[in-house]
Amino acid sequence: MGFDDIRDRLIALVSSLAGRRLVVAGDYVLDRFVYGHPKRISREAPVLILRFWKEESLPGGAGNTAANIAALGGVPLPVGVVGDDEAGRTLMRILGERGIETKGLVTASEYATPMKTRILGGAPHSIKQQIVRLDREAHLSAGEETAARLNSRLEEAADKASGAVLSDYGYGAVSKDSVAPLRRAMAAAAPILVDSRHGLRHYRGADALTPNEEELEECAGQPLGDSAVMLEQAAAALRKETGCPMLLVTRGSRGMTLFRDGDPPVHIPVHGTDQVADVTGAGDTVLATFSLALASGATPLEAALLANFAGGVVVMKMGTAVVTPGELRDAIASDRVILS
Repeated sequence: MGFDDIRDRLIALVSSLAGRRLVVAGDYVLDRFVYGHPKRISREAPVLILRFWKEESLPGGAGNTAANIAALGGVPLPVGVVGDDEAGRTLMRILGERGIETKGLVTASEYATPMKTRILGGAPHSIKQQIVRLDREAHLSAGEETAARLNSRLEEAADKASGAVLSDYGYGAVSKDSVAPLRRAMAAAAPILVDSRHGLRHYRGADALTPNEEELEECAGQPLGDSAVMLEQAAAALRKETGCPMLLVTRGSRGMTLFRDGDPPVHIPVHGTDQVADVTGAGDTVLATFSLALASGATPLEAALLANFAGGVVVMKMGTAVVTPGELRDAIASDRVILS
């Protein structure tokens, strides 16, 4: 297949993402961004004082994956837990404003909605740089009633879906036990993807895992450095341990590598430039695009290429961002490296 054929095929696949319904089960987080302009150095301590400019709240964690699926024309079906608190109410509101249904999100009084607050500073007409991040974290210890409601909503969403994503940030809304009910409720061909911060080795029965290189190193128990051999060995060991046939490993400025049982690894160079503006939530964008593409009938390599283009677009935006179908098509059309 020639360059033009590959490009045309990928551009056509972008249109096929529309309307695909995907369960997005996981840890829903509120991302809060507080922006300020430099004022002076404090007399109280050697720190910068910022004059407040603005504040914005965006869906983070599994919420960012859902937002990216919606932005690409898919239909996310969120399943997770929020606290009975201001952060939870804000998260539900901003998801609703994006047209994302929230009936699959359980409100639990025993839980505090995770919130990540980023403080950014810069001159009025310059790019704002992140100075510090403050995380408010809580682990869900679901009582019987909350657990039952969560399982019921997972099964209800799965019955309507053509694929599923498990986004595990370690806060307890999903676990390895979430795979089996999804598999039972969905069609056999519906792909299940897992992205887990620290628990990848415990997930069995999924169709694909999407670790970043640091998470793969954690599974391997050692740094991988620049060694392609060690990368392949670590990926093979994780596939064997989990029984998962496919891994898409995101590697920052090195791009990503696709591993599939029976096939040699495919290394995909980073799209665009490695001088990025902000990597916040880029992994969620990759996960959203990869899962939507697989559910739309793309081959694993086609889905990985689309995910790489999407990731390359979103890291050039500030904050927890999404990519649109038009931006994805433009990225594919302008590329002269990855498709050659």
